[in-house]
Amino acid sequence: MPTVPANGISIAYETSGPATGPPLVLVMGLGMPLVFWPDALVAGLEKAGYRVIRLDNRDCGLSSRIEGGPHTPIPVAMARAVLGMEVPAPYTLADMAGDVLGLLDALGVDRAHVVGASLGGMVAQVLAARSPRRVASLVSIMSGSGNPFVSVARPRALSAILHRPERPGDADSVTDYLVHVMGVIGSTRHPADPVSMREHCARVARRGYDHHGIARQMLAMLASGDRRAEIATIRAPTLVIHGDDDPLIPRSAGREVARLVPAAKLLELEGMGHDLPAELIPGIVTAIASHCR
Repeated sequence: MPTVPANGISIAYETSGPATGPPLVLVMGLGMPLVFWPDALVAGLEKAGYRVIRLDNRDCGLSSRIEGGPHTPIPVAMARAVLGMEVPAPYTLADMAGDVLGLLDALGVDRAHVVGASLGGMVAQVLAARSPRRVASLVSIMSGSGNPFVSVARPRALSAILHRPERPGDADSVTDYLVHVMGVIGSTRHPADPVSMREHCARVARRGYDHHGIARQMLAMLASGDRRAEIATIRAPTLVIHGDDDPLIPRSAGREVARLVPAAKLLELEGMGHDLPAELIPGIVTAIASHCR
């Protein structure tokens, strides 16, 4: 698996699709390496002519672990964030956006379409706001602005992601845990095939699941605070995709992002939770490809 030095760390990545196609970067969410992007979505974007670039964010998969630095217990950090107080953290979303920028530099890509899901959508937003020349277009999927008052998760969904596997070093235990989490936060009206979902989660376990890294990524999100003012500066053509049944980041958060970015388009998908269900992927691919064109 190729890696490159980027932003002072090592970033693992994959590229696929036509080498001369417009570059399109996929940034995944909390704790999930690049293999968590559904194969059908990646293949659909490749077929649409895009050079697809996926990466393992810092602290997951085969990319660098960021050990050391301030660590605030997650419940304390959440309380401080709601109160608008500083949250000490090893890094922020801006650092993660810098990782994506460093990867593009290493690959010689001057300008790319950027698609982010969940936490990855927040990273993509920061990148679009702070490095506008490098972002040809933005797609923010099931993501939010950091405004805690429109992003209240359902208690069971929040509880699921705050827990950890019974045996974090055991691939089967990690797979069991991820299957459970996706069963809680996923699309109840578009249920995943159990066998396919288990194999999908097992790929994550094999590539590199790190519950300490998940905590650090969550701190990065909380430490970055309310980003509404920054999001309002984004000028890249923006598409916001959100499910109407998302139990982790409610659709009110997606609607707010769409309102904040000038001329942003909003696509709400009926029955979609906090996942990318197989039966909705063809429509999602079409929407992304059409937007990026």
